[in-house]
Amino acid sequence: MNDAAFHVDLNADLGEGAPDDADLLALVSSANIACGWHAGDARLMQRTVAAALDRGVAIGAHPSYPDREHFGRREMALSPDDVRADLVYQIGALAALVRAQGGALHHVKPHGALYNQAARDPALADAIAAAVLDVDPSLALYGLAGSELLRAAVRAGLRPVAEVFADRGYRADGSLVPRSEPGAFVSDADVAVARTLRMVRDGTVQAVTGETVRLRADTICLHGDGPHALAFARALRAALTAAGVDVRP
Repeated sequence: MNDAAFHVDLNADLGEGAPDDADLLALVSSANIACGWHAGDARLMQRTVAAALDRGVAIGAHPSYPDREHFGRREMALSPDDVRADLVYQIGALAALVRAQGGALHHVKPHGALYNQAARDPALADAIAAAVLDVDPSLALYGLAGSELLRAAVRAGLRPVAEVFADRGYRADGSLVPRSEPGAFVSDADVAVARTLRMVRDGTVQAVTGETVRLRADTICLHGDGPHALAFARALRAALTAAGVDVRP
């Protein structure tokens, strides 16, 4: 096993109105809380923060494009300055809610189309990193393993955290299979667990076209709005523990 195999973060996207948030918080080590622009609102953010703090789960901001109609999954062509301002607004709001309850924000993970565009667009990635730096230089920036977003974090002097997905398919270039295409989702919990252990242990995953893709797994994402999120979280947490992997932020 490499060093990452001995400890890994297990995160979920929460505060989006899904019914399993409370159960997921008992299993994950960090939570990415929606900031109201693709889902949630101030009251749901406040409640999710309180629940995460009660569980000792690290809290991250999960900002998005202003796109509630499409759940933040529609690509947009906003200027870097607009993206930076939008993210400072969202991250700052969640940070204030966390601070008001005696906690501290731990990280930022962009949502949906913003996340996927920043994985391949250096200018957009730099705008996101600049926004994080504006709010708090101590925050970690979560991004797709091997992506432009992680390179932007390094350029900005932020701590990059390489993310892999237990329940999503990969292309040969390390990007995620778009949700509209076959192979985008992993629906079998046993397959998801086996794939995830391979990513953590060996730093590789099999693409939908059969190639072996190398990646680093600092944190594993489960989608809190997915139909199998809770079952996957339970299975993954049990498998990681059985493999001697410490799950922590």
